[in-house]
Amino acid sequence: MYSERELRAIADIAFAASDCDQTEVIIGEVDSALTRFANNGIHQNVAERNHELTIRAVVGRRIGVATGNDLSPEGIRRVVEHARAIARRSPENPDFRSLPTPRPIPPVDGWRETTAGFSPEARARLAAPVCRRAAEVGLVAAGYIETRAEQFTVANSLGIFASTRRTTAAAMAVVMSDSGSGYADRFALDAGDLDPDALADEAIGRATRARNPIDVEIGEWEVVLEPYAVVDLLLYVSFLGFSAQSVQEKTSFLAGRFGERVLGENISIWDDPTGPGVVPEPFDPEGVPSRRVDLIVDGVAVGVVYDTLTAARDGKESTGHALPPGSTSGPLPRHLYLAPGTEDDLVRKVDRGLLITRFWYTRPVHYLTVTMTGMTRDGLFLIENGEIVAPVKNLRFTQSYLAALNAVTGISRTTKLEIEEGNFVVPSLRIAQWSFTGKTAH
Repeated sequence: MYSERELRAIADIAFAASDCDQTEVIIGEVDSALTRFANNGIHQNVAERNHELTIRAVVGRRIGVATGNDLSPEGIRRVVEHARAIARRSPENPDFRSLPTPRPIPPVDGWRETTAGFSPEARARLAAPVCRRAAEVGLVAAGYIETRAEQFTVANSLGIFASTRRTTAAAMAVVMSDSGSGYADRFALDAGDLDPDALADEAIGRATRARNPIDVEIGEWEVVLEPYAVVDLLLYVSFLGFSAQSVQEKTSFLAGRFGERVLGENISIWDDPTGPGVVPEPFDPEGVPSRRVDLIVDGVAVGVVYDTLTAARDGKESTGHALPPGSTSGPLPRHLYLAPGTEDDLVRKVDRGLLITRFWYTRPVHYLTVTMTGMTRDGLFLIENGEIVAPVKNLRFTQSYLAALNAVTGISRTTKLEIEEGNFVVPSLRIAQWSFTGKTAH
């Protein structure tokens, strides 16, 4: 990856080539490797190394963004020229004030040499237990092992220069029988922390229990959601509600409700890009330091996240939650925590309900109530008298996630890191009522 001297030289070439009022340079570098397995054997190894240059050019209140991956002096100047041309042909943005100026950025430790140097043979050793053990019991495993090493740099003509490195490792497995399936995943900064035997235990155990599922009636059910399913709740509540832009446009359920209780009193949610257990991001794509933002405290709406543009509208400071230039979604939280509870066994208190491993193909039905429709997948189980008694055929649901988070009756003590369009640290949840509206074929 580029040294700081080389990164500064790239930025200086861009600044020298730009006659715009303000110029921003973003350099993204990635070295990723992926091992895929299916039918209990590895079938593909993929590796990619790439770098990408993004230029944001400001001419008055007109903004242009251009991207390329030729980092020769000629290539850099070409991207600057394209961004400038786009800016001059773009309409003015009346809300734009300025690119941000430098602020202190906290140090973080998101780099692990083990992950950066992880070999194809090492990835194969992580895939082996789930493939071998699935075959031994007559099941079929598929999934992947992935490692990523990234460097991200932001500089602008007002003096910002910020650069950070991070690594991530991921392992995922789906294990299938003739009539059921089981899912498991793991994420870590250090690939050496991934436990392939624990991954195999979970996915194979769930697939074994999911064999020969029964039919149940649709309607309202008490449910227990595993962390894989809880992530979906947090993802969409966040995407549809926790951005300052959505509040300003009155498409968020928080609009006009700050200081009111909007979720259950046992629900607290915050975003912390440098918090424990996540892949840290000390600054956003504008070079603004990222900070913790409390969003929901004991069910009460207390905050949203800002980028520079939305902060200017409200007379606030950016919280360091910008998305890359050109995005139209506004700022978003990408390191979300849902506060854990005190319970060790959420199933034990359910008289009759369903244990849900995860959701898939979820889509919004109504934004202001965060009503979603989707299906269960890879392990749905009937609970009776506090015990899991049978696997169940998958169901379709139509459910307000806000209503669900107002009906939480139990929260697990333990949490799990999930990475899906962001980092999520989540517990399991027991929810008094969940609306199932249809059945699927399996």
